[in-house]
This record gives sequence, structure tokens and C-alpha cells, in this order.
Amino acid sequence: MDPALGPPEAMATKRDELTPMMAQYHDLCARYDDAIVLFQVGDFYETFCGAAERTARLLEIALTSREDNTGEYPMAGIPIDNAESYIEELLEAGYRVAVADQVEEPGETSGVVERAVTRVITPGTLTEDELLASDDNNFVAAIARGDASDSGSGDGELALALLDVSTGDFLATSSTSRESVADEVSRFAPAEAVVGPEAPTDVFPTDCMVTPYDEVAFDRDRAGEKLATYFRNPDALLASDAEIRACGALLSYAEYVRGGTHEGERGETDDEADTGEADAETNDDGIDTEADDAHLEYITHLTRYDPREYLLLDAVALRSLELFEPRAVHGQEDATLIGVLDETASALGGRKLRDWLRRPLLEPDRIEARLDAVEELTSAVQTRERLHDRLREVYDLERLIGRISRERANARDLRSLRDTLAVVPDVREGLADADCDRLRRLHAALDPLTDVRELIEDAIVSEPPIEITEGDIIAEGYDDDLDELRGTARDGKQWIDDLEERERERTGVGSLKVGYNSVHGYYIEVTNPNLESVPDDYQRRQTLKNSERFVTPELKEREDQIVGAEERADEREYELFCEVRREIADEVERVQDLAEALATLDALVSLSSAAAQYDYCRPEIVERDGSQTLEIEGGRHPVVERTQESFVPNDARFERDRRLAVITGPNMSGKSTYMRQVAQIVLLAQVGSFVPASAARITPVDRIFTRVGASDDIAGGRSTFMVEMDELATILREADEHSLVLLDEVGRGTSTADGTAIAQAITEHLHDAVGATTLFATHHHPLTELADDLKAAFTLHFEVDQVDGEVVFHHEIAPGAATGSYGVEVATAAGVPGSVVDRARNLVADADDSELEAGADADADAETVEDTALEPDDGSASTATADGGDVPTDVAAELRALDLAHLTPVEALTELDRLKQLLEE
Repeated sequence: MDPALGPPEAMATKRDELTPMMAQYHDLCARYDDAIVLFQVGDFYETFCGAAERTARLLEIALTSREDNTGEYPMAGIPIDNAESYIEELLEAGYRVAVADQVEEPGETSGVVERAVTRVITPGTLTEDELLASDDNNFVAAIARGDASDSGSGDGELALALLDVSTGDFLATSSTSRESVADEVSRFAPAEAVVGPEAPTDVFPTDCMVTPYDEVAFDRDRAGEKLATYFRNPDALLASDAEIRACGALLSYAEYVRGGTHEGERGETDDEADTGEADAETNDDGIDTEADDAHLEYITHLTRYDPREYLLLDAVALRSLELFEPRAVHGQEDATLIGVLDETASALGGRKLRDWLRRPLLEPDRIEARLDAVEELTSAVQTRERLHDRLREVYDLERLIGRISRERANARDLRSLRDTLAVVPDVREGLADADCDRLRRLHAALDPLTDVRELIEDAIVSEPPIEITEGDIIAEGYDDDLDELRGTARDGKQWIDDLEERERERTGVGSLKVGYNSVHGYYIEVTNPNLESVPDDYQRRQTLKNSERFVTPELKEREDQIVGAEERADEREYELFCEVRREIADEVERVQDLAEALATLDALVSLSSAAAQYDYCRPEIVERDGSQTLEIEGGRHPVVERTQESFVPNDARFERDRRLAVITGPNMSGKSTYMRQVAQIVLLAQVGSFVPASAARITPVDRIFTRVGASDDIAGGRSTFMVEMDELATILREADEHSLVLLDEVGRGTSTADGTAIAQAITEHLHDAVGATTLFATHHHPLTELADDLKAAFTLHFEVDQVDGEVVFHHEIAPGAATGSYGVEVATAAGVPGSVVDRARNLVADADDSELEAGADADADAETVEDTALEPDDGSASTATADGGDVPTDVAAELRALDLAHLTPVEALTELDRLKQLLEE
């Protein structure tokens, strides 16, 4: 806990001496000591003492001071009307925020106004539209470790739960592999996480706020009880006790941030309530873990999934394939796969499309169902465009119904719901003649919720104000009592409107006016020169410089009637609005089902729009029959082709006995682009999208691995080479025959000899032991010779010409190996100074001459070396080597005994290093 955020230490020592307001602030800081408490004082949220100094510096606001009987202390505040922007800055700085609102009107109490924390705002539990990105989920995660005593779960199991508090999306999974859990974390990118006892925290990225949470919340029985209040039988939904722990604790945390009444406060005495001395059950960070009135009614679905049901994409693959974030911006922040595909018309559809990209499908039947829908919408141009236009009018139903259920929706939110429901009949009509099963099922799922729409139309005016407590939100004719109150107020105002003319005639004062202000109410105003004409029944109310204001008994009576009727009308309107809102909240599951249908349709329309706009084709999905087919004709990179004036298509053909391509060619020739486009086409096909190609036949892959590009991990103290080796180790350990592997320039972070050796060992292992479909781009030209030795390997290269000393890239792939690297020519094209290029050419020429001489010498001595390298010389315990040194017999014997075909690359390197050390001893 940050000491600056807790209860002010100076105050803690003399709490009994604090003013009532500051005692409130002290107690709230003590209870929410993991957060900055924003304490409402009138129209501002104030912070005091250390928290004030911190917020003033972070938010760049004025630091003032306050003085009372305990002394003078710092104070800093933000206006409530503009609080969200400041709260966002605090969240970005890594803080939680506890909002303490006034929960009673100042005029209704004779003492200090009561305040309570109404919500705790954290990075992963945002519900405010102003703080959320509409096109993606905002998840908070929880991780629980399995217990050896759990039935059906082992000691090494890790369970992951994910909840979007703004939409109600709730997911759970588990694995015995830490790496698998880390991959799922990367896939969903939670903004915040709570972790149970002994659960790892290093599976989360550095920008995720991670908090150890109370062990009580992760208790199996307590978590099961919490889940049972939402889902009747959690044991039937989840696969293990660890998953129940994670999900139950996550719900407890979500309830905590809603700001409900906490378990420790139940049954407290009046004295305890007055003094704040009741003990609330909290964790080490001051987080209350039990709430009884913070139930999140809109969390109605919990989806348990197995990561192996989807194409697996780890953090490296997500980054390398630029699904959501570009590797290099170059002025185009949308140069990503989602940036190309996202033609969605609503926030619902945008989130759905992102989810599909995160979790591409494996089952051919599910893929074909999406492809059928995309194909039908692609060919039906008018239907597609009409649907897109209507979907533009769809509001974010998931977050709307969440606000309605949390009782935070205003009248405009209800009208937004009504406007969305009004669109549904037209959307259904657009699917009335659908042929494919997927679209027909969507047509059936588009419930127009006529009863809900009619309720809102009857109850809420068409253009309501933002405030829900000041009237003018309930439609005329909805409630007889409200209409009567409004009639009374209206009749009274009409009487007052007529009063001015009557009083002018009665007094003969033509300048007499009837007016109103919020302090003195209704009045009759007479200028000073006309005061002698004032009747005896006028009662002076206010004296001004040039006039006097009066009331009459009858005017006061009418005023009381008007004001009383208006106040009662406002109260009645608020009651009616809350009733309507609760009635709509009761239909939360119907609204969520409709939102799911609209989101799915919008995502399908988006895919079909991209297919039509960019000339994509429908891929043929090939069932597994012992082979792994990957055939692409005229394939294009979906992102690169959108950023260039022209793009050269290329083919790709892989199958079981032709599965490892060694790709050569100079830098800038197109190797990396080609590899990525193959992977992205496979991924798009498994999403259920058309693909940028003239034809494609694809067997779904289980996982895409990438080792593309170079990067240091400076914070972790790892070099480019170490990062590369870590990623390669993951590939070699986890890839199988149903994987797609992309390797780009492996081994360049070390010496040429070591790099070539590593690259060759890895290639052989992928071919012999893994069997994955592999694209290996390399500058190590000796690797091209492996195609002659490895049955399923073949070579490809990018053709390059040299014209007038300049290199010309054709970006066309062809069989065979490249004839040269053209490194010097590429340097010239990149603008390297001519003097440097000339010096490089001379050095290359010198090196070539040296290699020729060395080659001639080697040929002359080759037979001798081969005959004597490992044979005993004269019966002694050593053998001769090519350079005249001796190799001990035992080392030579170990070399002969090595079974290289069955060693992993890492094992081979380890053995080589060990034998080298033996030679040096």
C-alpha cells in the first residue's frame, strides 16, 4: 500500500479530535487504503494531506490548504462535472480510485452530510463510456492454483477467469502449463488481475495491474457459494475446483468495486455505525471481500472453454502477425489485420470481430458455417449494404443493459435502447430470405423485444434530459397521479401568468411585473415611484434599489401549490423511472441474446464487406486425413497491399511430403512479407473469412509459431540472441505436425559459424522430429543444401536482377536457392554513402579471393585429413587432427557414439560444448 493514499497519519493519532467531515474522510481512507479516495464536497471531489500532494502533482492541479482545529493540511480537488478525464489520468498512472459521494442532501440533515464509496474504479473494472474503448473488451482476470486435495485437479493446475464488468462477458479455462495460461493472458490482454495464494504473477505483462487478493475469496467453499448466487450449479459449468476458486474470487472482486455493503458491516450496533469501529473483512490491501447488495444481475453467462478448441496464438505470434498493433507505425496506426477487416457498424460488432481474430476456429464445420454466411452476404450486395446501414443505428446493447442493471442508466440510455430495438424489425427483414443455416438462425435470434420497446415509448419522453431527478423524463399519459400533479402545477402557473394583467388593472400601475427567483419564489414587483398605489393586502418580500417586491396571501397559497406539486411530480417521476428501469433490467438475458445476434451479424457483414472490397476468395477447408494441406494461389499480404500502390501476388504449396521451405533472397526482396502473408491467410481462413488470394486450400492448423524480427529485452537483461533462443525453445518444445512455423534469420545474433550450425540443427529437428509446416527464411546459404538431404524440405528464393549496378526487386518467389545476397547493392539502394559502399565491394572481393585460395589448399589435403582425423596414429591414446593437434581417443569414441538424429538442437549444442571443454583441458 502507498502510505500517501491511506488515512493521514497526523489525523490517525487524534481521530477523536477531527471534525466530523474529516473523520469521514479518515475512515474511508482507512477502509480503501489501496485507492485514492475522491471525497465529494459540494461540486468538487477533494483529496487531503499526502493524497492531495500526489493528485496535485499527477493531475497538474492547484494544491491549496485547509485549516481546522487539528491544524493546516494540503487539499486538492477536481470538479465533479469533469471528473472522468482526471480519473482516467489516475488510472493510467497505476492507481485505483474510490469515489465517495454524498448520499444525502445537505438540506435534509442538521449535521455532517453522509458520504459513502459508491464505486471503486480500477483499470480492469471500468464501466464508464468515457473511459472505455468501444471496440474492444476490457477484462479483469483472476488466477488460482490447483490444490493437491482438489478432486480432479493436480497440484500444478492453474485456472484463469476473465470478466468484462462493462458487458458481463465471463470466461474460464485452466491448464497444467504455465506457458498455456500465459498465452491465454496474451490473447485477451486483461487490464488488471487479482491472484490467489501461490499463483504466479509473471504470466501478466508489465502494463497489467496485478494485486494479490484475499485468500478467503479463493476458498473453495466460499467461491462456490458466490458462484451459486449467479449460476445454479457451478460444478456443472466448470471443470475443476481451481476454476471455481478463480471465478468465485473474481465475482467477489467485481462486487467490491461496485461499492456495496460489506460483510464486516452486517449486524453492527448503532454505536459501531456512529463511530465506524466495526471491523470489515478485508485483505492485506484493504479490499473488502464480501458484498451482499452488490450483485451484478447482468452477469448471466459463464463460458468455460479449452484453449485447444481454438487456433493458439501466443504473445509473440500476435505481435509478429500484427493482428491488433503494428510492429512499426510509419504514420499508419491502423496498419494491422483488424484495421483491414474491421468494417463493422457497431461497437458490438467490433468487439465480436476482435474476439474471432483472437480465437480462430479449428473445426471445419464451424469454419464452413461462417464462410457460408460470408459468401451469401458477399454476393447479396444490396442486402449487405442495407444491413450495414441499419446496424449503424445500433447502440452498445451489452454496456447499455449493464448500466441499466447496475442502476446507473439515465433516461437517454433507455431511449438509446428503444432506438436500437426499433431497428431490429428492419434487420430481421433483411435476413428473411437467407439461404444458409447461420443466417437463418440469426434471423430467428433477432428478438425485437416489442414489449420492452413499447414500455420505453410509453414511459419516457423522446428527448429526455440527462438528470433523472429533476423531472421532464416521464411521458404525458403514462401515470394518472403524475398527470394530476402536473395539472395542478400547470393550472397554478397559468393563474400566475394571468395575475400580472389582473394586478395592473387593479392597481393602475402599468409597469407592475410578476416574476420568480429560486430564493424568494414568486413576487409582484413595483417601482419606487408607484409604491403609493400598492394595495393594503400586499406584503413586502424584498427591497431593491429602484423597486419593492411583494406577495399576497393568495399568491403565497398558489406558490405553495405549484412548488409542492412540482416537487411531488419530480419525486413521482423518479419513482416511475426507477420502476421502468428495473422492469427492463428483468429482461437482461433477452437483451444480451439480442446483442449477441446483432454482434455476430455485424461481424459477418464486416467480413463480407472486406471480401467484396478487396477481392478476397473463399478458401476451401480440407479435413485432416493424415496430411496437412496448404495451397495458396496468388496470395497477397492483407495489410501490406492496402499500404502500397501495387502488390505482387505469390503462390504457396505445402503438403505432408513437402512441408519445410528454406527461403533465400536479399534483404528487402520480400521474404518476411511472404511468410507473414501465408500465416495471415491461414489465420483468416480459420476465422471464417475470405482470404486475399485467387484460390486457397487449407487444412486447419492447431497453432502458429513465429520467430520473426529481432528485439532486445533490456528490462529483463536479455540480448537479441537470448530472446531468439527462448522463442525457439518454445517452438521446438511445443510445435507438432499440425503447427505452422515461421522462422526468419535464425542465428544471426551470434557468430556466422555458430548461427549456421544452430539454424541447421533446428531445421533438421523441425523436419525429422516435429513435422510442422515450416517457412524458414535465411541468409545462411549452406542451409539450402539440406533440401537434398531432407526428404520433405525444398528451397524457394526471391528473384533479383542487377541493372547498371543497381539491384531490382521483383518480389516474385521461385523454386531453388538464391545465387547471391546482393548485400552491397541493397546498401546502395538504402542510401549508404558511396565511399562506404566502394570499400565494402573491395572487402568482399578480397574475401572471395581468400576463400578460393583456402579452397585449393583444402582440396590438396582433404584425403589425408579424412583418412587420419579420427583414427589412432601409432597405437597411442590420441588421434591426429587437421591442424596437427591431438584428439583423445575417448573423445573420438564419444563423437562416434553420438546419435545425432535423435538429439534436439539444444542437446546437440550442449554435447558439442562439453566435448570442446574436454579438448581444452
